[in-house]
Amino acid sequence: MTGFGKGEAALRNKKITVEIRSLNSKQLDLALKLPAVYRQSEYEIRTLLQRLLQRGKVDVFVSVESQVVETSARINREIFAAYAEQLREAACSAGLDTSTAEWNAAATQTLLRLPDVVATEAEVISDEEHAALLSAVETAARQLDAFRTQEGATLIADLLRRVDLIEQYKNEVVPFEKARTETIKARILHSHANLAAEVHRNRLEQEMIFYLEKLDITEEKVRLQNHCRYFREVAAEEEGVGRKLGFIAQEMGREINTMGSKANETNIQILVVKMKDELEKIKEQVLNIL
Repeated sequence: MTGFGKGEAALRNKKITVEIRSLNSKQLDLALKLPAVYRQSEYEIRTLLQRLLQRGKVDVFVSVESQVVETSARINREIFAAYAEQLREAACSAGLDTSTAEWNAAATQTLLRLPDVVATEAEVISDEEHAALLSAVETAARQLDAFRTQEGATLIADLLRRVDLIEQYKNEVVPFEKARTETIKARILHSHANLAAEVHRNRLEQEMIFYLEKLDITEEKVRLQNHCRYFREVAAEEEGVGRKLGFIAQEMGREINTMGSKANETNIQILVVKMKDELEKIKEQVLNIL
């Protein structure tokens, strides 16, 4: 299901922002974009999102804004001073003038390139920052879940409306059933009346009853009614109904298809086509429900 959620957490010198977007997917496809410093928290973030979101193509964007200038590079002042002293002594021994601005600029550049003068420290976030990060992720995930819940309620209402239409079309079949039976009987009797051979009346009635029973759609209508009722019951459940509704829709389709194959009447076939149309829309929408 589609949705969007945003969470923020404020620390003394930082602001963490988490944005989550999701699209429809049968499984959970999770993509994280994190600042390098937060990579150590990736496993916990994934675990949290898997528990809260369950399904969907989910993109997570985490950004951090610092209100102070920070860098992971540090100058080792003691080593810098030791190198500077040695460099100055070597320059004086060589008769170089170390009092000029040009020499100081060149010496500074040289010193910064020497081993161990500049070191990059591995950044480790504090427990407070780690907790703030997870809190922002959870807030964004819950906003996304609320968005999807609202969308799901709209989808369920649409599905139930289409189930009502299927039942309405099923009920509209009834008046045509009796007329269909009479039409078929009349057609069979007319055909036999035109035969030159003598026909046994009782046998003809038996065969006609057997033929009409094969075209009877009462059982299909009863099963379809039960499937519609069960669809509503499942749709009223709180969570995890998407796949179950899909299975019920498949069963509804079987009964509707059987009704169509037995219809043998234009008006019934038209109503069957209308039921199939609504059922296909139900199947499409069910894929968007968790």
